[in-house]
Amino acid sequence: MKPFLIASLAVVTLSAAVIEHLHAQGGGTSQTVNGGVAFINPGIPTLPESEANARPVPRLPDGTVDLTGPWVGGGTVADIERDGGLKPGELPLLPWAGKLRDARRSQDDPYTACLPMSVLRTNPYPWKLSMSYTAKGLSHIYILHELGDAGGHRVVYMDGRPHPVDPVPTWVGHSVGRWDGDTLVIDAVGFNDSFWFDRRGTPHTERLHIIERYTRVNYGTLVNEVTLEDPGALSRPVNLRFTARLLRPDARTGAGDLLEFICNEDNQYGSAGAFRPGTGAGVK
Repeated sequence: MKPFLIASLAVVTLSAAVIEHLHAQGGGTSQTVNGGVAFINPGIPTLPESEANARPVPRLPDGTVDLTGPWVGGGTVADIERDGGLKPGELPLLPWAGKLRDARRSQDDPYTACLPMSVLRTNPYPWKLSMSYTAKGLSHIYILHELGDAGGHRVVYMDGRPHPVDPVPTWVGHSVGRWDGDTLVIDAVGFNDSFWFDRRGTPHTERLHIIERYTRVNYGTLVNEVTLEDPGALSRPVNLRFTARLLRPDARTGAGDLLEFICNEDNQYGSAGAFRPGTGAGVK
């Protein structure tokens, strides 16, 4: 491999780790935008709020709201409870789930083995929606992620199909979508129980059901209102709210809106015995 290619991959890997580290350590800023918490990282410039409010929400030729992006934010990183707008202790974890989250402090994050981070956790990094049409209309939406998933995408079926009766559990589940006015509603089931919601190790079960409502409230802001239902891990459904900001158009001139990301094996970032965000030291 040529030296400049090695360097470019190293920069992408480092920038991803630095983003999550900044969030966990309080670097960058978490801002309340349109009622949701948006993590603004100085390393990934987003559209200024003055511009976001000054321009109309764009639409596709058929009149559908254009949700393409690319976006930054809209999900969780270090703590789904805090990042989703809840107060400490408000996430209604069942006792076993709370104990497991505490125990995971001394365990390696599955992501350190290059395993997917799945829904919600991938969104704090640049991502976008790609809409696929047939002669009959919108058939699929592909959610493309710069970081965090094997394959880097999630499929949302927009053709009216139902969920499978007994879906095979996967990292990103089975997602179907519909429009509620200008809001994209995604209903997802069929998750495995292998991924963590956040750095804290917040768990779930295969009974997890996620409903997401994406609304582009102005040119530069996308609000994601999420309902989590999981009778196996939560005592009741819980509502979360995340905010994504539009990537500034000139932020990556010549590089494309989503950069290539390679998960490097044996990367010690996030390992139980190595540096752990939020503690300033390794966990033995």
